[in-house]
Amino acid sequence: MSVLSVRLPNSVHEKLREVAQKEGISINQLISNAVLEKLSVLLTEDYIEERKNRASKAAFEAVLAQVPNVPPDEWDRLD
Repeated sequence: MSVLSVRLPNSVHEKLREVAQKEGISINQLISNAVLEKLSVLLTEDYIEERKNRASKAAFEAVLAQVPNVPPDEWDRLD
């Protein structure tokens, strides 16, 4: 495990302490969870951008062409 020193304004540190206490976890765990959540968002954005760049409208339309043209079931219809 790595050690990272972070400088925070006192007001942020106090809020971290309050939220961590309310959640029943340490400040370290709260910060670790927050960083993991942010990384997840950023990496997902990168993944979607990568997939978009590989996309092909022709391939998409070829897949859609294979879908049968039938009306939806009664329970699946929009009003």
